Amino acid sequence: MASTAIYVEAINQAIMEEMDRDQSVFIMGEDIRRSVYGATAGLLDKYGENRVLDTPLSENGFFGAAIGASLVGMRPIVETLTSFMWVAMDQLVSQAAKMRYMFGGQATLPVVYRATMFYGGGSAAHHSDRSYPMFMNMPGFKILVPATPRDAKGLLKTAIRDNDPCIVFEDGTLGGATGEVQEGDAALVPFGVADVPRSGSDVTVVAIAGAVPMALRAAEELEEDGVSVEVIDPRTLVPLDKSTILESVAKTGRLVIADPAHKVCSAASEIASIVSQEGFWDLQAPIMKVAAEQVHIPYTPVLERLVYPSSEKIVDAVRVTLED
Repeated sequence: MASTAIYVEAINQAIMEEMDRDQSVFIMGEDIRRSVYGATAGLLDKYGENRVLDTPLSENGFFGAAIGASLVGMRPIVETLTSFMWVAMDQLVSQAAKMRYMFGGQATLPVVYRATMFYGGGSAAHHSDRSYPMFMNMPGFKILVPATPRDAKGLLKTAIRDNDPCIVFEDGTLGGATGEVQEGDAALVPFGVADVPRSGSDVTVVAIAGAVPMALRAAEELEEDGVSVEVIDPRTLVPLDKSTILESVAKTGRLVIADPAHKVCSAASEIASIVSQEGFWDLQAPIMKVAAEQVHIPYTPVLERLVYPSSEKIVDAVRVTLED
């Protein structure tokens, strides 16, 4: 059965459904009992203090505790902000990502890190990170970037059931986005399968996380000029659905990639590299990247808006690919 929910409500539904389904699922993080960011509302009353754990302000400590819990049969969900993950990099990179490999496959780590990205709201450089490209570079993680309530719920449910460490990068700019969600197993979204929210024939736009609604707005504007844009939402960056992207580029001959992360060594860069190597002869124009500028995020909103992708920047990039 389907219902309508906003992005943050969909996350809450996913957590509740999985905690109802499996007693080994629990959640931990800073101030989650008070639901400071909205996604953990009602969990304490329903599941109690043993399964809803407020942690000290020590990411290195509770990120590691979650790894230990996952190794002995629990399925922890860790709530954090993307910018706080740097404090726990040793636990994430040296332990969570490598442990299954180092133990020859004898260990499984069904731990989910929910990393909310609050950017675009004047939070300045320390609290505006969009760090998924760095974790793409580390083998061992599955990297999820849901752009709709449906995918926020479905990918999180799939991640909680997965036996590998997953990082769900939840885009804070989408927190109030509304959409249809399913209940129970019908809500599950598989990893490695892109969504195509808009079909087109002239140019492919691959958009990541908060860039998806920008790409859809750009496609509507371009349609008025007779330009048919196909929009692809990868949904997961690791694993990445290469075939859907390559098939689209084979059809359109042009590619624009919109990515809220910094443009250097970005997810956009990796997708561009794949298409350059595996779809080169299908291209009729250079690949265009619309990503965040390679600067730290300024505090002032006037300057901050200039850093990120926008529908206007996507429109301009598409027009460049259409030039003779």
